[in-house]
Amino acid sequence: METAFPKETHRVRSGIEKQVIQYLYTDRELSCAALSERIEKSVPMVMHALNQLMKRGWVRSAGYAPSTGGRKPLLYSLVPEAQYIVAVAMDQLFTRIQVLDWLHQPITQLETIALPLHDNEQATDTLIMAIQKHLQSSAVDESKILGIGIGMPGFVHIQQGVNYTFLPAPHGQSLREYLEKELHLPVMIDNDSSLIALAELRFGMAKNRKHVMVINVGWGTGLGMIVNGTLFRGHTGYAGEFSHIPISENKILCECGKRGCLETETSLLLLAEKAKEEISQGKVSQLSTLFRANMHAVDAVLEAANNGDEYAIELLSDVGYKLGKGIAILIHIMNPELVVLSGRGAKAGKILLAPIQHALNKYCIPRLLENTEIAVSKLGFEASLIGAANLVVENLFEWI
Repeated sequence: METAFPKETHRVRSGIEKQVIQYLYTDRELSCAALSERIEKSVPMVMHALNQLMKRGWVRSAGYAPSTGGRKPLLYSLVPEAQYIVAVAMDQLFTRIQVLDWLHQPITQLETIALPLHDNEQATDTLIMAIQKHLQSSAVDESKILGIGIGMPGFVHIQQGVNYTFLPAPHGQSLREYLEKELHLPVMIDNDSSLIALAELRFGMAKNRKHVMVINVGWGTGLGMIVNGTLFRGHTGYAGEFSHIPISENKILCECGKRGCLETETSLLLLAEKAKEEISQGKVSQLSTLFRANMHAVDAVLEAANNGDEYAIELLSDVGYKLGKGIAILIHIMNPELVVLSGRGAKAGKILLAPIQHALNKYCIPRLLENTEIAVSKLGFEASLIGAANLVVENLFEWI
C-alpha cells in the first residue's frame, strides 16, 4: 500500500540507517563495531550511517563503554526527543494510549478508555477520536511522531492492514488505510498477543532465546510464538490461536462459535463472572468489598488474590491448572526452552505458576518438561504497549 507522508523527518536514505535505528532502539547504546557486527556491514559503512543520523539530530554519542583491556569504544544512542511513537494497546473492553520517546520513556500520561469491541460498529471511529483527543491534549509536536502502533485482538492480517474480527473500516478501505487517512500519520496494526511476544523478544525474558511460547493471560488466552529467534506467524499469519484448542469437556459455547475451547475455562473474564455470581450468593471474600468499590471484576480478583484472599486464589489456581494442561500440549508440539506468562494475568503470575506446574507434572512427558522453563513476565501488563511501540520501529521499511 502506498501512503504519502510528506514530513521530511520521515526520510531515511539507506537501509543501513534504518537498521542502526532499529538496533539502537532495542539495545539503547551500541558502539560502531557492535552495530557493524549486528548489521553485517563494514565499520566505515556503519560509521557513515551514524554520521548521517547525527547530522539529522536523530543519533548522539553516549560516552565511552568500560574498557576491556584496549581502547574504550564510543557508544551511540538515539536522541530521545528526536522522534515519538504513539503506542495503543487494545483488548475486547479497554484501550490504552500513550506517547513514548525513542528511549521508551512516556511523554504523555497513560490514558485508558472503555471501548468494547464486540458488535460495536462505532468502535473504529471511537478509537480514532480517542487517539486524536490524546494527541491534542498533549504537548507533543506531531511533526515528530514517527507513527502509531496498535495492538488489537482478533484475526489481524498485518500486510493487508485488516482485522477480520473487530474494528470495521468503511467504504471498502482496509483498517490501516482508514486509520492513516483520518489520523494523518503512519499506522501499523497487529494482533495483541503477537505484540506481547514481540515485546518479550526484544526487551523481555525471550531476548536472546530461540524457542519461546508467550502466553497472553487476559480476557481470553492468547499466544505469541517465537521460533528460531523470530516471531512465528504461520502460513496465513494467524498462528497461535491457543485459546481455541478443543480440550474442555464443559460444552460451553465459545465466542468463536465452537464448544470445548480452552478459553472457556481459562478466560479471566469468565472467571470474574463466576466470582460475581458466587459472591452474590453469599461467598465470603474480599471481593465483595472490591466489587462495590467500582473496580473491574477481573482486576478485583487479581488484587484480592495478591492480598491473600483464599477464594480468589482458588479461582486463579483452577485457571492455572487448566492453563497448564493446555501448555502441556504446546510443550509436546513445540519443545520450547521457555514459556512466559504475560499480559494482564501476569499481575498474579506467581499464583498461577504452582497449579500450572502441577498440571505439567501430570500431563507432560518428563524428558520434554525438564528442559522447559516456566516464568512470569517482568514486563507484565506493559508488554502490550511496549510491543505496540516497537511495531512502528520494526516496520520502518514500510514508510521511510
